[in-house]
Amino acid sequence: MQGLNDKKIEFLEMTANRIRQDIIRMLLEAGSGHSAGPLGMADIFTAFYFHILNQNPKKPGWPDRDRLVLSNGHICPVLYATMARAGYFPIEELKTLRKINSRLQGHPHRTALPGLETTSGPLGSGLSQAIGITLAGRLDGKKYRTYCLTSDGEHQEGNTWEAVMFAGKYRLSNLTAVVDRNNIQIDGNTEEIMPLEPFRAKYEAFNWHVIEIDGHNFEHIVDAVAEAKAIHEKPTMIIAHTIPGKGVSFMENDYKWHGIPPNAEQARLALKELEAIGRKIHGG
Repeated sequence: MQGLNDKKIEFLEMTANRIRQDIIRMLLEAGSGHSAGPLGMADIFTAFYFHILNQNPKKPGWPDRDRLVLSNGHICPVLYATMARAGYFPIEELKTLRKINSRLQGHPHRTALPGLETTSGPLGSGLSQAIGITLAGRLDGKKYRTYCLTSDGEHQEGNTWEAVMFAGKYRLSNLTAVVDRNNIQIDGNTEEIMPLEPFRAKYEAFNWHVIEIDGHNFEHIVDAVAEAKAIHEKPTMIIAHTIPGKGVSFMENDYKWHGIPPNAEQARLALKELEAIGRKIHGG
């Protein structure tokens, strides 16, 4: 994985902006789904699929590929949009989100779409799945890395902490987790519903290497993954501080957008804002 230059950063910013627009259009077409989390994680997904992952969209089952596990499956619109932009399937198919017989279900279904590593839905299960994939790679002598993308709210699930303990005990250095620390969940602020802090200290207590970043800064994201690769004695947790609803002013930091889609007028306004951001990125 190479470092970033100004040209690559501009490309990543433009791609993330297009993905955010895709998300809005998908949700409007579906008439259901989650808005805040997908928009907030667009930069993270863009960095992984367009710079970090060792992958081949034309050969999604390539044995030596890096594995990316999405634990909080409800933010799958950003996963689907990013995979489509990366070449896993046609962009036009994004319009089928949540439709009957669509490959793009409201939570990812592993056998429905090439390139999906796991089926996700029940919160708190993804890290355990990622650990199984990591252990399989170790037993098979493989060099691939496993990345698990999680939400902060699902850290209120007990099975998450069983997985955290397991990975720390077995020093799974080929495992890197990224938590979307956006501080919201469907009923409000995480620290009001069920406090997670001191979040970093908890992971460190279970023998994880912890890095905190701005989840909208591509240099921070890439540098954090590079640092994780240099840690050989323990797994790494990257705490990515993000803005839920990023890019759409009336959605940003509002937990009410956690689990609802925009209506036609809201989508029009959201796309207008995102298109203006795109012009600004392109214009420098």
